[in-house]
Amino acid sequence: MPRAPPLPQTGGMSASASLIRPRTGRVIGGVCAAVANRFGWDVTLVRVLTVVAALFAGAAIVVYIVLWIVVPEE
Repeated sequence: MPRAPPLPQTGGMSASASLIRPRTGRVIGGVCAAVANRFGWDVTLVRVLTVVAALFAGAAIVVYIVLWIVVPEE
């Protein structure tokens, strides 16, 4: 049975694999825009999911604030 070739070793996260808060296109802190850019999702969808999560699970607010502090700005 043939084997798949090994994956290349990158030694860490590449620039496309990291979260970076953009200077443009953000509403409050840029966290939703950073998540949307990182995963290739629509930023409006991420914002709506964040608001819904904040309404039903207050921990989303804490996660947003922590990400706002931890994720670097571009």
